[in-house]
Amino acid sequence: MTAYLDHAATSPLRPEALEAMLPWLAGRHGNSTGVHGPARRARQAVEEARDEVAALLGCSAREVVFTSGGTEADNLAVAGRTGSLVCSAIEHHAVLDPVVAAGGWTIPVSSEGAVEVDAIPPGADFVSVMAVNNETGVCQPLAAVRAAAPDAVFHTDAVQAAPWVDVAEVAACADLVSVSAHKFGGPQGVGALIVREGVPVTALLRGGGQERERRSGTHNVAGIVGFATALRLAADRATANERLALLRDRLVDGLVASVPGTRETGDRARKVPGICSLVFDGIEGEALLVLLDREGIAASAASSCASGAVDPSHVLMAMGVDRALAFGSLRLSLGWDTTEAEVDQALAVVPAAVQQLRRHAA
Repeated sequence: MTAYLDHAATSPLRPEALEAMLPWLAGRHGNSTGVHGPARRARQAVEEARDEVAALLGCSAREVVFTSGGTEADNLAVAGRTGSLVCSAIEHHAVLDPVVAAGGWTIPVSSEGAVEVDAIPPGADFVSVMAVNNETGVCQPLAAVRAAAPDAVFHTDAVQAAPWVDVAEVAACADLVSVSAHKFGGPQGVGALIVREGVPVTALLRGGGQERERRSGTHNVAGIVGFATALRLAADRATANERLALLRDRLVDGLVASVPGTRETGDRARKVPGICSLVFDGIEGEALLVLLDREGIAASAASSCASGAVDPSHVLMAMGVDRALAFGSLRLSLGWDTTEAEVDQALAVVPAAVQQLRRHAA
């Protein structure tokens, strides 16, 4: 049995989302910008999904810009910004890289993974702080960030937050909000940027003028319908969060107790339920992933998007984790279909794999 513990990278497609998508993958077709019957039905499906996404994310339908996912949404939020641009040092590279490329700089974080709000410079024109960190699961103080930069255009990457928290409530203070469907059981390749009324954005894709000239390109009708369905299901999160928090705590505590030289990263009291972030002394995280994969454990070394990189996680480094220790990172992330049996399997396999690597390194 494969224990899939990599939901923070991508969560399995929910059956209900697949069912909603199937008619648009086979049988129904039509470009949503056309005028004939099939095109009108496609446009209706897109707009009904837009209405549902807007209601769930706390915005108007006019403020929803469908994208190809979180990376495009993040890039769109930063595109064309001038002046003083800042973001936290633990942002996903989809925010960090364009901010730095535009001449911006980063805000430090504490050793527990929370942004240092006092470090936000006065008069910043653009500020981006993610709602939940994708490696540690630590929730960031968005209301405090907004209070520290009341006049800035404020963007939050809520991609990792959407499965766990009410984005409509948590990100109400943000001008721009990024989400991605595949983090909460929707399809890969579709997401959205919420653009509050009156906030300017510079289009990255030009051509057909879709999305009110903010993002051209033929709509991914099936993906958008699946996105809305999965988001609706994810919004019923209270019971799931309670169940998964208990599983996550058992997983973290069990590994820390059974594997000497193991440390949890980030303040658990501020974390969402689904992310178990650890560092192991004396091993290399990528080698650990290979052993875990052989034993049927799907996981990531810190951020999945950085797997294979020669440098340690920029998130862990920003938190002050020792460089050698940061190389031994492991992220086990839970989601809507995680079972107790999968956690039991990880508790049995991970300690043996770490012990094996340490024996070879000795």
